[in-house]
Amino acid sequence: MVTLQDILAARERLRDAIRPTPCPASDYFTERTECAAVYFKLENLQRTGAFKERGALNKLLTLTPEERKRGVIAASAGNHAQGVAYHARRLGVKATIVMPERTPLIKVSRTRDEYGARVVLKGSNYDEAYAEALRIQQEEGLVFVHPFNDAHVIAGQGTLGLELLEQWPDVEVVLVPIGGGGLISGVACALKESKPGIIIVGVQTSTIDSMKASIEAGKLVELPAAGTTIADGIAVKKVGELTFPMVRKYVDAVVSVDEEEIAAAILTLLEQEKSVVEGAGAVGVAAVLNGRVPQAKGKRTAIVLSGGNIDMNVISRIIERGLVKAGRLVQLEVRLPDRPGMLARLTSRIADLRANVVDLHHERAFSKAGLGEAMVEVTLETTGPAHIRELEQALEELGWQVARK
Repeated sequence: MVTLQDILAARERLRDAIRPTPCPASDYFTERTECAAVYFKLENLQRTGAFKERGALNKLLTLTPEERKRGVIAASAGNHAQGVAYHARRLGVKATIVMPERTPLIKVSRTRDEYGARVVLKGSNYDEAYAEALRIQQEEGLVFVHPFNDAHVIAGQGTLGLELLEQWPDVEVVLVPIGGGGLISGVACALKESKPGIIIVGVQTSTIDSMKASIEAGKLVELPAAGTTIADGIAVKKVGELTFPMVRKYVDAVVSVDEEEIAAAILTLLEQEKSVVEGAGAVGVAAVLNGRVPQAKGKRTAIVLSGGNIDMNVISRIIERGLVKAGRLVQLEVRLPDRPGMLARLTSRIADLRANVVDLHHERAFSKAGLGEAMVEVTLETTGPAHIRELEQALEELGWQVARK
């Protein structure tokens, strides 16, 4: 099991290469939660956009000269890949990264072109990529760098906990995302061994909460592969043999949050904190906002934002869905007479009510409207639910049927 001394040793190794990340207090979240104070540990500001480079670099720095000469290999679709590739290049170590074939092109190109790793695309998911990485390791004699089930990786991740205590010595509760358990194992060890009274809460996505299931079962549990999840960075079927006992020893509770809660947390962080955070990194915020952590009530609470490598298309969809939920974007179906000037009258009335037309579709042949009628589907930017009701009422007063989609 990894010890505090291992983490302190990792801290010395990483001191000149990993800059401490900020941990500011958040007025917005402090005011809107029951916490005495909320702090965010901004690991999304690391060079590769995530905490993963702490553990990757610590592992690389513990390799023997002979192992460095052989080179390293890892399986990852994102943050671990970039952390290994970036620091391997810095140290002059050849790195091979096996990524699933469906990995977004931006992650592939960044790992290969920007960070200089050899990228192998294999399999439709992480498990198939992992199997291929093991095959290549055996064939080429490379050193495997596991994303979480490795003592040196865990110790490297634990340096985050030491930093956090230096920045906020009076912190009482810490929320940490859980995938395979490497981050929370190291952080919890560093915090509990330094300040035993501190409360550590792990957060998973309910889509695949393998650590929570294992804790409840009292043994390692392997879950079926997850479907699509916004928190793909922590979508792990089975946690590590090294991390599981550490979580049982040091972590006070493990909770889970759903996809909608994670998406809302990403949007709130973007809008209120001006922080870009990926789904896996936002689960702690989702947990606090939705009352999953009663231990944080009245306590000084730090939340680890573990990474910010989110696809721009995903952000776009999250923003649009968030605007719909907040009533700032609405789609109305308006049935009106199919006569000249009706469409102009509709848009003019919308303009009078200070709504902005984003999209408009005028349909005759394929709608449910009767002969002599047309169906207009209009997407509008509004100021909120009250504004939407005002629009609906105004259009109905013109004798038109209005339905919200």
